[in-house]
Amino acid sequence: MDATHAIPRHRTAITRSHLSKPITLALADGLITAYSSLFDYGCGRGHDVTRLRALGYDAHGWDPGHRPTAEIRPADVVNLGYVVNVIEDPAERALALQTAWSLARDVLIVAARPSWEERTVTGKRHGDGILTTRGTFQKFFTQEGLQAWIQGELQGSSCVAAAPGIFYVFRDEGRAQSLLASRVRQRSAPVRQPKVRQALYDAHRQAMDRLHSFIAARGRLPEPWELNGAADQLGAASLSIKQAAAVLRQVIGPEEWNKDVDAARTRAQQDLLVYLALAAFTRRPRASSLPRDIALDIKAVFGSYRTACDSADQLLRRVADQGALNAACGQSRIGKLTSEALYVHVAALHLLAPLLRVYEGCARILTGTVADANIIKLSRTGPKVSYLSYPDFDRHPHPALATSLRADLSRIVVKYLDFRESTNPPVLHRKETFVPIDYPHWEKFARLTRQEERAGLLEASTSIGTREGWQARLDEYGYRLQGHRLIRQLPV
Repeated sequence: MDATHAIPRHRTAITRSHLSKPITLALADGLITAYSSLFDYGCGRGHDVTRLRALGYDAHGWDPGHRPTAEIRPADVVNLGYVVNVIEDPAERALALQTAWSLARDVLIVAARPSWEERTVTGKRHGDGILTTRGTFQKFFTQEGLQAWIQGELQGSSCVAAAPGIFYVFRDEGRAQSLLASRVRQRSAPVRQPKVRQALYDAHRQAMDRLHSFIAARGRLPEPWELNGAADQLGAASLSIKQAAAVLRQVIGPEEWNKDVDAARTRAQQDLLVYLALAAFTRRPRASSLPRDIALDIKAVFGSYRTACDSADQLLRRVADQGALNAACGQSRIGKLTSEALYVHVAALHLLAPLLRVYEGCARILTGTVADANIIKLSRTGPKVSYLSYPDFDRHPHPALATSLRADLSRIVVKYLDFRESTNPPVLHRKETFVPIDYPHWEKFARLTRQEERAGLLEASTSIGTREGWQARLDEYGYRLQGHRLIRQLPV
């Protein structure tokens, strides 16, 4: 079958004025860069291609209906966005995937409509999909089903969940591992400002600060190639990286410097444990296949890859122990704890204990990044992690739940629930407990909680967990909310 027939001509083009979700994710994950080329295989009217080219990217596309004469060419990144779900013939569907993969030098992006969107489409069953009332075909994939299909058709490839309904397929295992490691790397603490003036530091501040930021993030000295030119600047001043670090230690102060480096090494150790524990699910790489920077991190923190893997395996075995997970939830210093779950804001995930980070990471291997989710629910009663979306979390004093995506780790299935049309959705209280103390609105959230506690509004909390229940409590006690302030209602 010719490749030009791998996509039906009645394909519905993506016509959003902004970049599509797969392209947006790939940009955010650093897969599409100023130095890479992109080919959109089945680009529809080419909105992504046009927008990317306007932004200066090397982007091209082909579509059987809208750009049939365009050249089909290899590229570093190939996008197969919402194409396979509109192909009726399973053989043609597989050919489209295989053809797109043959064009990808680095990574293939595959996106398809998830199974929970089927309820939004009217039509009748046709083959393994639905023939819609508009006369188009749609196949809806479960998350686990889409991954299994990709891996089955592209045997031996490294397939990574990017988001619900979106997967990355890598040529190089090292590139996949770099992405997975970056997902669990904690943000480094702000670097300390120098306490004393030092001529060498002042003369080469930019290169010194880059070195300082690297050490604060990785807990070790970098190799010259890891500093993106800063090593050359230091070399021009006859400073080795080790000598420059000694200058930093002097200007920061030995006590503070040692404290910062120790903290950075602890973060690096935790990040590597989480990464290696999760890598066991996607075929942990051989030591020789590790990205160079990760291999250096492991050697600096653990001494050897075997030691690091042994420690990660011990951590991973504890994730299978619901009692250990329950205890870790109960001991967590961050998050809102209930009898059923620990709830944390995405901004606080890096503050969780490594065991809980691996617990959440197991779910993310299945779901990918759930872009709209801002609250993570870690179940204490079974191996389930839910990604909850509260769009008005910052603005509304008691935001309502919009959507929930739950990963059931025992059954390896994903369930989606939509509360946006509900008249009585669940709502949140005590928002400051979900977020880290340095969260921009922490004090505002905490002040409201103190007011509501003094008013007795948060007692018997089982009855106030929904919008209607909460409003009934406010009415009963004679209060209303004005932003994040509690106001006593005037008697009528």
